[in-house]
Amino acid sequence: MQELDVAADAAPVATPPAAPRVLDIRFTGSGSEYFRIWSVNLLLILVTLGLYLPFAKARRIRYFYANTLVDGQALSFHGDPWKMFRGFVLLVVLMGVYSGAGRLSQLAAFIAFLILCAVWPALWRASMQFRLGNTSWRGLRLRFEGSLQGAYLACAPSYLPAIVMVAGTALMASEGPGAVRGMTPALWLNVVGLLAMMVLMPWSLTLFKRYQHNGYRIAGQHARLKLSVAKVYLLGLKTIGVSLLPMIGAGVLIALFVALGSTMQQSMGRVVSMAALGFGVLLAYLLYFAVVMPYSAARMQNLAWSGTRSEALRFRSTLSFSSLFGLTLKNWLLTGLTLGLYRPFAAIATARLRLQAVSIGCDEDPADWVAAAHAGHADATGDIAGDFFGIDMGL
Repeated sequence: MQELDVAADAAPVATPPAAPRVLDIRFTGSGSEYFRIWSVNLLLILVTLGLYLPFAKARRIRYFYANTLVDGQALSFHGDPWKMFRGFVLLVVLMGVYSGAGRLSQLAAFIAFLILCAVWPALWRASMQFRLGNTSWRGLRLRFEGSLQGAYLACAPSYLPAIVMVAGTALMASEGPGAVRGMTPALWLNVVGLLAMMVLMPWSLTLFKRYQHNGYRIAGQHARLKLSVAKVYLLGLKTIGVSLLPMIGAGVLIALFVALGSTMQQSMGRVVSMAALGFGVLLAYLLYFAVVMPYSAARMQNLAWSGTRSEALRFRSTLSFSSLFGLTLKNWLLTGLTLGLYRPFAAIATARLRLQAVSIGCDEDPADWVAAAHAGHADATGDIAGDFFGIDMGL
C-alpha cells in the first residue's frame, strides 16, 4: 500500500493547456497622411481620364496595408500596378462590349450579359488570387485556393434571377411602345426574377462568404467558415425590420408638419405641407442608408469573421452597430460640409473601427511558420490566372 502511495505521488500532474495567444489588430493610418495620397491620386486620375486608376488603387492598398498591424507586424502589398492596369483594361473592354451590345439590339445585350455571367466568376476568383497572392505578413505570402467550380456555384443563386430579369427587360423593349399593357409575359419575368433575387439573396451571400473565407491560406493554415444559411436569413429579416424605422420616423415628422400646415392659411399651409413632404422623403432616404447599411455591415462582419477559424487560428469580431452608425453619420455630415474633402479622413476612421474590432486567437507561435517556410518551399504568389490578369476588384 505504501508503494502505491509513493507511485501515485510520483505520477506527473496534468497541466491545463495554455490559453491561446491573442494577435491584436491595430490600424495606425492618419487622415492627414492619406489625404495627401488621396488628393494626388484624384488629380492624376482626372488628368489621365481614369487610366491612372489601377496605380492609384495600388498606392491606396499599400498605405492601408502598411498601417494594418497584426501582432505588431504590418501587412505588405506586392502587387504590380502594371499587371493591375492590364486587368483594368480587360474589365473596361468587357463593360464596353456589354454597353455597346445594348445599343445594337436587346438580343445582343442579352447574349453579352450571358457571356459576362460566364466569365465573371473566373475573373472574381482571379481577383482574389491576385490580392491574396500579393499580400504578406511576417514575410509569409497569403494564398487563395478556392476552386473554379466553387466560384460558379457561389454565383449561381444570384445569376439565375438576374438572367430572368434581363430576359424580361429585353422582351419588354422588343414589344415596343405600342404593346398591350398589363401583366405581359415580359413583366411576369421581371416580377418573378425580382422576387427570386430577394428570396435567394441571403443564400447567395452565404455562399459568397463561404467561398471567400474557405479559400484563405497562410503557411499551413487553411481557413474554414462556419456560417449557416438560417443565420443570414435571420439577419435579412432583422435588417428589413430596422429599415422600417427611418420610414416610420419620417412619416411621423411629415404628419406633424402637415398638421401644422392645416392650422395656417391655405396658401401658406400648402407650402409647408409640400416642404414637409420633400424634407421627409429626403430624411427617410438618408436615414435608410445611414441606419441599414451600418447595421447589416456590422452584423455580417461579426457573423463571418467570428465563424472563421483554421487549424491554429480563431477569429473574433465585435463590431458595434452603434459605433458604426455614429461614425457613418459623422462621416456623411463632414463629407457634405467639406464638399467631399473629408472623404479620406472618413475612410481612415472607418478602416480603424472595423479592423480593430477583430482579434485573432492563435494556438501556435507564428515565428514557427516563418522558420518552416524558409526551410521548405518558397511561398506562393497565386496561380497563373490571377497573376496574368492582375485583376483586383477590391474583394
